[in-house]
Amino acid sequence: MTIDIDVSLAYDVGAAGLALLAVEAAQTKTQVVTEETLDVENAVLRHIKGESGFGRRTWARVDGPTLRLRYRANVDVSRAPVQLEGLSAAPLDELPADLIAFLRPSRFCQSDQFETFAAKEFGHLSGGKKVAAIVEWIQSKLTYAPSASDRGTTLLDTFSSRKGVCRDYAHLLCGLARASHIPARYVSAYGPSVDPQDFHAVVHVWLNNEWQLIDPSGMCPADELVLVGAGRDAADVPFMETPNEAQFIDQRVCVKRSHGRCNGN
Repeated sequence: MTIDIDVSLAYDVGAAGLALLAVEAAQTKTQVVTEETLDVENAVLRHIKGESGFGRRTWARVDGPTLRLRYRANVDVSRAPVQLEGLSAAPLDELPADLIAFLRPSRFCQSDQFETFAAKEFGHLSGGKKVAAIVEWIQSKLTYAPSASDRGTTLLDTFSSRKGVCRDYAHLLCGLARASHIPARYVSAYGPSVDPQDFHAVVHVWLNNEWQLIDPSGMCPADELVLVGAGRDAADVPFMETPNEAQFIDQRVCVKRSHGRCNGN
């Protein structure tokens, strides 16, 4: 499947005129970026590797306080839908060293506080069946509510309120999987079924000795998601970081399947 992406942003980033961007689609074995342009007005750009070596980020130093960018890409996605039930979890002592961090609690995912709950609710299951049960529990208990959370909302907050957006769904899945001793990482992405259109958050869980992609919000199947970056939680992969408080001016995200191209492409 070919996915067309068209993103435009405008923010006041302050006198430093500096921003670290994470908006570019990653090149992976299951998604190939065939066309791509990143235009940032009056800026010098420097590319670096993304968190955990996944994808890439771009430093933009702007001549002035206003950052204006447009990112356009066409991405061929060949990822198959995930069937969780038949997948196995690796013994903890056989995990690769770089996965240990994704078992631990993090800033927005206090997984250590959910081990008793996870054992009670899902302890009778293992591997992919356990993850499938966690996803089903999340989708049955949470209500998608855009006004219910903000950038400071944590797993504890979402578990209590039972409301949130894709970011909160992803934190809850990461936290409950880690509490169940299954590595999980937060993934930033684009998806054509996201409504309303915006940057999206999904999850990788480590099963069958590889990362399996899941959208706990249920909006997008794995075979139409375009991945950008991955980390422990939302703090690791924001679409933009600035040394000073950034002020919103304008933002537009358009993601379409190949038969419905974004305006302006």
